[in-house]
Amino acid sequence: MRARTQLDSFTEQLSFPLDPFQVQACAALEAGHGVLVCAPTGAGKTVVGEFAVHLALEAGRKCFYTTPIKALSNQKFAELSERHGKDAVGLLTGDTSINSDAPVVVMTTEVLRNMLYADSPALRGLSHVVMDEVHFLADRFRGAVWEEVILHLPEDVRLVSLSATVSNAEEFGAWMETVRGDTTIVVDETRPIPLWQHIMVGRRLFDLFDAKATPNGGHDVVVDQDLARHVKQRLALDRMNDWEPRGRGRGRSSDYRPLPRPEVIARLDEEGLLPAITFIFSRAGCEAALAQCVRSRLRLTTPEQTAQIREIIDKHTRDLPRADLEVLGYWGWREALERGFAAHHAGMLPAFRETVEELFVNGLVRAVFATETLALGINMPARSVVLERLVKYNGDTHAELTPGEYTQLTGRAGRRGIDVEGHAVVLWQPGVEPTDVAGLASTRTFPLRSSFRPAYNMSINLIDRMGAAESRALLERSFAQFQADRSVVGLTRGIERNEAALTELRDKLGGADGEYFEYVQIREQLRSRERAIERQGRADRRGASVESLVGLRRGDVVAIPVGKRSGLAVVLEPDQNHTDPRPLVLTEEKWAGRVSAADFPVPARALGRMRLPRHVDHRTARVRRDLASALRSTGIVAPRKPKRAKSGREDSEIVALRKALREHPCHSRPDREQLSRIGERYNRLARETDSMRQKVAATTNSLARTFDRIVALLTERGYISEGKHPKATEAGQRLGRIYCESDLLVAECLRRGVWSGLTPAELAAVVSAVVYESRQDADAPDRGTTVPLRQALAETVRVWGELRADEVRHKLPLTREPDLGFVTAIYQWASDESLVDALISAGSGGKELSAGDFVRWCRQVIDLLDQVHSTASDPAVAKAAARAVGAIRRGVVAVAAT
Repeated sequence: MRARTQLDSFTEQLSFPLDPFQVQACAALEAGHGVLVCAPTGAGKTVVGEFAVHLALEAGRKCFYTTPIKALSNQKFAELSERHGKDAVGLLTGDTSINSDAPVVVMTTEVLRNMLYADSPALRGLSHVVMDEVHFLADRFRGAVWEEVILHLPEDVRLVSLSATVSNAEEFGAWMETVRGDTTIVVDETRPIPLWQHIMVGRRLFDLFDAKATPNGGHDVVVDQDLARHVKQRLALDRMNDWEPRGRGRGRSSDYRPLPRPEVIARLDEEGLLPAITFIFSRAGCEAALAQCVRSRLRLTTPEQTAQIREIIDKHTRDLPRADLEVLGYWGWREALERGFAAHHAGMLPAFRETVEELFVNGLVRAVFATETLALGINMPARSVVLERLVKYNGDTHAELTPGEYTQLTGRAGRRGIDVEGHAVVLWQPGVEPTDVAGLASTRTFPLRSSFRPAYNMSINLIDRMGAAESRALLERSFAQFQADRSVVGLTRGIERNEAALTELRDKLGGADGEYFEYVQIREQLRSRERAIERQGRADRRGASVESLVGLRRGDVVAIPVGKRSGLAVVLEPDQNHTDPRPLVLTEEKWAGRVSAADFPVPARALGRMRLPRHVDHRTARVRRDLASALRSTGIVAPRKPKRAKSGREDSEIVALRKALREHPCHSRPDREQLSRIGERYNRLARETDSMRQKVAATTNSLARTFDRIVALLTERGYISEGKHPKATEAGQRLGRIYCESDLLVAECLRRGVWSGLTPAELAAVVSAVVYESRQDADAPDRGTTVPLRQALAETVRVWGELRADEVRHKLPLTREPDLGFVTAIYQWASDESLVDALISAGSGGKELSAGDFVRWCRQVIDLLDQVHSTASDPAVAKAAARAVGAIRRGVVAVAAT
């Protein structure tokens, strides 16, 4: 009879049997190994994390359970508290601290990272850390935090990493074993609930795949023939409808009318496919879909369910100020919920979003229109997932969904223990090919790519904890460098293959000492020199443009010669940066922004001057309109696009090489062209090989080089001491406690006293400029701010300009320019003005900011103000920051923080 294990006692407490992958992972964990578990959404990965909690409690040790977002932390805190009791479980997020000394603490990953850097006493007795959603380390904004934690955790802490299915799990696991020691990799690609794929064409719902036709043992997929036939007929019918008599125009595919959303939901209801999440890749689209359903007669709830819904709504919203309900859109939102519909996106008030989540999980809301953020967030599975489009905006352009994104979105379909199967439904429209959808649905490629890069805060903390040499060694152990080094292996093999091919081609040319090889080399030297002259010409032209931009003064009128901003412009703010000057200009078309040497292929010259007001708020639409009108009325005319002058004198080296080529004996050989082709292949392969060698050199130790550049800049600015054993100075230690994207800019403003002497509301406003990021070009209202605030903002922007010049010189990523789009809104809110005024002030283009976005930005301002309070050397600034936090944390913001 085998000995009783901890896994036995753990499984006895469960109401369901464990799957094989869960047993494998838990057994490895009990045996003292770290584990990496990769499994689909809803497969039950978190059971392994809960077993780690069980092991820690049984051993009288501690377990930290980390999640990427606050909503997930709150949910896991509630689940673990119910299971282990409130005394055993704590919660730590950016703005919440509950029972933080408990043996089990749920926290966001950033909180654990900060603990590690501060060497917090709470780390004593820690035996296990669970990192839920560890694939977040691919996130380009926050991913580095996960790697920092993995690299810094003490060696004796067992790490439980839970990830979505990734196609390079073995690579990730190999790295984990390198940095964490013995790590068991458990990969399970089986969905716990089978997923059926469908396409809805009009009101007809078709299976995507032909279940009867699975050739090659089921490895290939075949699109359902009825679906293919129906789509073909539908397209033919549309083409016939598009035909019109000559002269009337044709081709009206843009007239396609999709099935109204209420009808889609009703059709899904008829098929028994509710509850459903419809993914729409815009917040406005989610709200429009909800409005469509509310306007229809469709109701998905019974009177009994409506009563339950009202109770849950009241529970979540009872603390909201009554005066703000109208501006929050409360009554329309409530009506939609009572009828079984909801939207879910980041622009919603947190109290509204949490209400929707609870109602949906309880089956009371049956149709949710959501952005893709829901797929990354809390546990909200549905019977069906609907995709309206297979294209989404990725921040730069509209791009087609990748197989990984499609898998992640449709992974929400199928509720374990409730549904026998899940369903993914794509709504057909012209341009959607069933074969393309089949490719998305049948491909399982989601490689994990590290986003780890050294930053100022990270570098200063590394220097302070372990010195420069050990810091470099730690960076070399990151997953980013691990992946880079693996790519070097492939490049090295390519170089070896190319060198063998070069030897073969060299022999065909008569060997390295042959006269034809000499002829080929002359041709290559001529080509290289011609390219070098061309590059030098471009560099000279850029240098002339840079010099001309540096010489511009405020009020100069110039002509932007090329690009979409071409035409007259007036200089609002000159830029004396001799490396990359970017003066702020306003064009006659009312656009205000920074231009660079790339906008001036020929040097800029002042065509005239224009008088400007002392203070120009270029973010205000009215100011831009008035200045553009004044610019057009100056009578200055932009010259025609100038022609680039040709060089009058030919390069002497090129002349000599051409002469040598013509006089070479091989130049008159009859087989010259045949050998020239071989020579061209040789030269092309030699250039490619040199390029590969340069990539190897650039990739090897790339993170350490970036780290060295950061250290050099921080040393110059007095944050790190000079010498063989650099340490963080007092200013550096303050920088080490600032965690935000513009950490060095904040530290510089505090050190120079830029934010001294401000009232709490003014300080909140200036801090918002380094936190806030407009979703689009925003107009900052020109009312409600004070002279000290305007001066502090101008000085902050000036400090940013100096910092940016240093970053360009050191070849470092550039700190984002301060964004003034939230300044007036937060100033008004911290000055006790109404929510409606603040939302209007924060809006742009005549549209107010959503309440959810307003609360989210307020939270981020509060977070940075808390850091200013704890790091500022000026007691008055620290006191103003604390008072600013209190002034902001009221009304809807206070409700959101509970």
